[in-house]
Amino acid sequence: MISFDEALSRALAPVCPMESERVAIGDARGRVLSEHVHALIDAPRADIAAMDGYAVRLAEARSGEALTIVGEAFAGTPFTTMLGAGQAVRIFTGAHVPKGADCVVMQEYAQLCGDTVSFAQGFGPGRHIRERGGDFAAGAVVIAKGTRLSPAGMIALAGADVANVAVARQPRVAIIVTGDELVAPGSAADNINRRPDSASFGVTALAERYGAKIVRVLRAGDDLKALEAIAAQALSLADLVIVIGGASVGKRDFAKSMFAGAGLELAFSKVAIKPGKPVWFGTAGGKHVLGLPGNPGSALVTARLVAAPVLTALQGGDALAEIQTVPLPLVVPMEAGGSRETFVRAYLDRNGINTVINQESGAQAPMAEATWLIRRAAHDPALAAGALVRAIPL
Repeated sequence: MISFDEALSRALAPVCPMESERVAIGDARGRVLSEHVHALIDAPRADIAAMDGYAVRLAEARSGEALTIVGEAFAGTPFTTMLGAGQAVRIFTGAHVPKGADCVVMQEYAQLCGDTVSFAQGFGPGRHIRERGGDFAAGAVVIAKGTRLSPAGMIALAGADVANVAVARQPRVAIIVTGDELVAPGSAADNINRRPDSASFGVTALAERYGAKIVRVLRAGDDLKALEAIAAQALSLADLVIVIGGASVGKRDFAKSMFAGAGLELAFSKVAIKPGKPVWFGTAGGKHVLGLPGNPGSALVTARLVAAPVLTALQGGDALAEIQTVPLPLVVPMEAGGSRETFVRAYLDRNGINTVINQESGAQAPMAEATWLIRRAAHDPALAAGALVRAIPL
């Protein structure tokens, strides 16, 4: 067996980014940029008010003298006349600051008397003006190539007045689920020898979260001829084929065998991790193939550890960033680690990171509360509550 780091390195070695395509901004969320995004305008477009109040000359406002209110300024409807000496303009957040003004005094400090205003002391020192280009200037790189567009990124993209962007094509993913015992959810109750296929739903959701376009989910029994036909179909449709189950060396484990006719070349076939030792990766028919263990917990964990970086790499993103750990304090003590590197399912609470009680690979209900993976090296010593551990969002 090889280490997880070595396995991931081998998996990523043959991966090349998908070709680029241009999409409208409304279709860009969650996609990975294949070019830098440059702002088409300044933001803000002019000096604007950051607060509701009065646009004035700061020196005059400090004097305590009454200033004559000569107009109003709204976002989108500016006051277009030069502000003169002894004058003030009622201004609202987002409005252009009139020429001649160098300060916006918040309305809370204003003392009105007819058509004049004076200001209570203590309104400074802030000028409450957002300067033109203070956010970004036209031509500046707003979002870098290789970035997946998050909800926050979509705000920056739209704010830069960009209507369409170049993004990597979504990797097409086919998922094959193997096992005579597996049936579609909702059809297992009448036969004790059958159980619902749950792993494919978690893996599908995870793959989509990392930008995949799921082109087919195929469920098949443990029949090599049938699986060979399904494998050929999946390879014809997808850039990445994910197989769930059949990864061990049992009499009916055909996950690798079904791709033999397509010239399967393995990058690795076992990894020294827990859960997920049987995970494997290779190429067949010019496509990438990832084999996951059949147990739902193992399948989801290994999909997160291998499929997520591979999908990111296919889109030109930073694959290794997907497994970057963050330090978090343990809520409960942990026993010494075993002979393999372990990824412990866990969740956050107000005190830190807490382990899911049932770590069995086949456990399904505990997976619903698992949102993090604690990464522990082989033979890691016992840890007390409060110790910092390395964790990856699940």
